[in-house]
Amino acid sequence: MSFTPPATPSYSEATHRVKVAKLITDVLAPGNLVIALLLLVGWHSTGSFTGIGWGLFAAFFCGIIPIAIIQLGVRRGKLTDKHVRIRKQRIAPLATALVSVVTGIVLLYVLGAPREVSALVVAMLVGLASTLAVTIWWQISVHNAVAGGFVMILLLVYGPVVIPTVLLIVAIGWSRRVLKAHTMAQLCCGTALGSIAATIFAVLN
Repeated sequence: MSFTPPATPSYSEATHRVKVAKLITDVLAPGNLVIALLLLVGWHSTGSFTGIGWGLFAAFFCGIIPIAIIQLGVRRGKLTDKHVRIRKQRIAPLATALVSVVTGIVLLYVLGAPREVSALVVAMLVGLASTLAVTIWWQISVHNAVAGGFVMILLLVYGPVVIPTVLLIVAIGWSRRVLKAHTMAQLCCGTALGSIAATIFAVLN
């Protein structure tokens, strides 16, 4: 019996996979997940639009400013793309985002934000600082780190009903592999780092 090698994907099939991967990478980008998570936790913290307001306030420092920093860097030619594929280019945006998040934490505590929102931002700070530390010598996946934290926080807040969101981690990891942005080790370590950082939320909350 002769061995028949598996068929090689056609150019059109490969192109379709890349397009889908790019869409997932863009839609489920770290900044977008951070903003969505803060709004969801903000709503849970009060059960009203007041909580969403607090979540949006926190999102300004944790999501909107970091996104703006990267976009500005791309426009000025200091960053190659909005996902910052080159590891050395990631250090400055991450460090600047760290300052923005710290500022947000101070204001949240001073203004008396709900505990859940403040605890979440502190957890994000820990995750961001850990990611920055690793990025200095290794290109860990920021996408999967945020996805891991996103899913873990939702599980802690909303319980088993959100277990299907684990598929987000799989989808994001798949997209980053298809785009050749990370190795499997970098994806797994990113997910683990984000999940572990999320436990800070449980401690503070």
